[in-house]
Amino acid sequence: MKDRFRITKLHTKITANSTIRKAVEFIRNSDIEPPYLLIDKARVRQKAHAIGRHIENSEVYYAVKANPDMEVLKLINSIGIGFEIASEGELAILESIGVSSNRMITSNPIKSFRFLRTAVEAGVDYFAFDSEAEILKLREYAPGSNVYVRITVPNEGSEWPLSKKFGVEVEKAEELLVHAQKRGLNPIGMTFHVGSQCTNIYNWNSALDKAKDLWDRAQKAGIRLSVLNIGGGYPIRYTKDVVGISAIEKNIGKLISDKFPKKTRVLIEPGRSVVGDAGIFVTRVIGKASRGDEQWLSIDVGVFNGLMESVGGIKYSYIVEGSREIIKWTLAGPSCDSFDVIEKDIMLPEPAVGGHVLILSSGAYTISYASEFNGFSIPKTILI
Repeated sequence: MKDRFRITKLHTKITANSTIRKAVEFIRNSDIEPPYLLIDKARVRQKAHAIGRHIENSEVYYAVKANPDMEVLKLINSIGIGFEIASEGELAILESIGVSSNRMITSNPIKSFRFLRTAVEAGVDYFAFDSEAEILKLREYAPGSNVYVRITVPNEGSEWPLSKKFGVEVEKAEELLVHAQKRGLNPIGMTFHVGSQCTNIYNWNSALDKAKDLWDRAQKAGIRLSVLNIGGGYPIRYTKDVVGISAIEKNIGKLISDKFPKKTRVLIEPGRSVVGDAGIFVTRVIGKASRGDEQWLSIDVGVFNGLMESVGGIKYSYIVEGSREIIKWTLAGPSCDSFDVIEKDIMLPEPAVGGHVLILSSGAYTISYASEFNGFSIPKTILI
């Protein structure tokens, strides 16, 4: 049965053929019971090294929230890039593997008191903010620290928008930079996020136009900025092709070169683009049923223990171990909660109960979202 995976050209356009073959070989030679997440080490290294190559003075900080597995973090640490963190838990795991505080930044504009105290004690000195309240917290817990304000930018074309919870408009951002300086902080720059899984290359154009406006306003107000944090957002392939890292960065690099001072430090916070398409979930079919005119297929990973992003609209590609007959399915997870539906009206070959289903591009925002709801364990992550 392990040799009956139906791998098509569409699959190898979504995930590298070498990654798929490694996964199939692992399944063939392993007795580990699914579900589990396989991460291709070579693919992670390749993607991490690709980011920042076309942007002058760039510094890369992996967004730990994308996949905080310790072995994944050890691999990324060995590459030598930095880390973006948002909690004492993320800080603790990085400290446990020997990451120094000068390789960490935190771009969450609203930080818990415990995290702020812990981060300052550890030596973290770069913090985002977008409100007067956060400035007061930073003045109390991190006086004199380096701070950067978050501005709102368009998120059209992003499959996971991030523009509603954080950020302020340019006029307010200018006020906050001035306020931060008066409160004894060191305002060094700004940050924005075009949205996770951004498939619209022009979002960066609009964002950098707003950033340039703020940069000029700050200079007129007597604040000399040096840092431009462009966040993350680089997309990966899930079910279709997307604009590549190189094309995005050549566009960004030219815009920054044209608009900002030559020595501007450019911080990049990739997460999904580093680990997303390096991951393949290995799952098994645990049930099939006909309900009215719908065919239901149940697997041992669902919304609660690994595929939460499917609720927000992320759709995956699947490699099925089974027959050639294509059927329309409602794909569901293992829990007894009716919310645990991964996708409806999906066309897949019919697998046998007990057969494998591989979920491509599942390395990011899967395990990190997972819970043990209903007693189902969080799948183990295995590097290959």
